[in-house]
Amino acid sequence: MRAALGACALVSLVACRTASARPDVAAVVAEPGAESRAELAAAVGAALGGVPVTLSDDALTRESTLIVERARQRDPSGLPAQGRERGVPERFRLVKNGADCVLIHERTGQRFTLRETTCAPVENG
Repeated sequence: MRAALGACALVSLVACRTASARPDVAAVVAEPGAESRAELAAAVGAALGGVPVTLSDDALTRESTLIVERARQRDPSGLPAQGRERGVPERFRLVKNGADCVLIHERTGQRFTLRETTCAPVENG
């Protein structure tokens, strides 16, 4: 009897937690500015192991996906080095989750809540 009650309580707890979970909705940066761009670059850099990144000023303002490619290796004179690029581009998604604007690193699933960034759901056009 005790085990059955425990199982029912566990199922109820999981059901309540699932019901209150907010869905991720694809989003774009609604009010791009210096602070939001810096925050976005910092989140992407952190996701990639702390490397500095350069993003365009309109990153994530038109679509919810961001693809980041590794910088091409250069020879000592500054010219692009010859050879095959082995690095796979990294993909990120911007979502709105409730009131939060969240950047998701697709390869790892790591989530970064952007406090200085305002985002808006992507309109189905």
